[in-house]
Amino acid sequence: MKFRVLQNISNSWMIVSLCIILLIPFIIGVVLYSKSIPVFEITSIDQLLFSSTWKPTQGLFGFLPFILSSLYVTLISFVLSAPLCVLAAIYLTQFASKRLVLIMYPVIDILAGIPSVIYGMWGILIVVPFVGETLAPLFNLNSSGYSILSGGIVLAVMCIPYVLNMLMESFKTVPMGLVEASLSLGASKWESIKHAVLKKCRTGIISAFGLGLAKAFGETLAVMMVVGNVVQISGNPFDAGYPLPALIANNYGEMLSIPLYDSALMLASFILLVVVLLINLFFRYLICKTQRK
Repeated sequence: MKFRVLQNISNSWMIVSLCIILLIPFIIGVVLYSKSIPVFEITSIDQLLFSSTWKPTQGLFGFLPFILSSLYVTLISFVLSAPLCVLAAIYLTQFASKRLVLIMYPVIDILAGIPSVIYGMWGILIVVPFVGETLAPLFNLNSSGYSILSGGIVLAVMCIPYVLNMLMESFKTVPMGLVEASLSLGASKWESIKHAVLKKCRTGIISAFGLGLAKAFGETLAVMMVVGNVVQISGNPFDAGYPLPALIANNYGEMLSIPLYDSALMLASFILLVVVLLINLFFRYLICKTQRK
């Protein structure tokens, strides 16, 4: 009887904990949306999302430059980090010695634990001069270095430990017998990895990429320090940008004397939350589709 009571209490606490976890994103979304209502009352959703005019003193809040800058920085970071993480994970799990793997695990943990402000300072001291003084002249362009490309490079380095760790754990789940069976049929080592390991770990690869993209889109401080923070729409990666997280971090608490500015920043937070949720839902859909195949 006593054991049954304890079991019921444990089950109840687990259910309550699960409900709290499920409710947290919903509560955050509801609060942010309710705080955004005043700006909706004077401006249509189309103008807010697709206008490039940002004049808070006149009540004009066009979020398109901020959304595009966030997407551009995230895309660059993904293009730079994804292939590097996949190749590094393949090497560490399939070719590297155990000693090297034991050394790399704490290195990856250290990279994941470094504060974002440190990455931002590294970006200012190394990445910004490299982009402005080395890369830009190669394309006959003038750039201060504080640009979308600098933000993408810093963001790629920040995402590497998270994506790499997930990929390594995913590759380690593949039974060695599967690789050995492929080798016994005459396949080379790389062919075995390509057709056995990578194919078996498709869902893990998709999950790792989804986590990396979601983290990259919401990163704030390090990107804010190197991206330039200029409100503009430009397809040139050497131009400055202004991502949504940087807009919120730079202005909240300082510009709230302007009418509706608080509501506009809450809307920026709500947009950020919605985009991250959409990224996660999209990758969850890919995972489910891959598992069916």
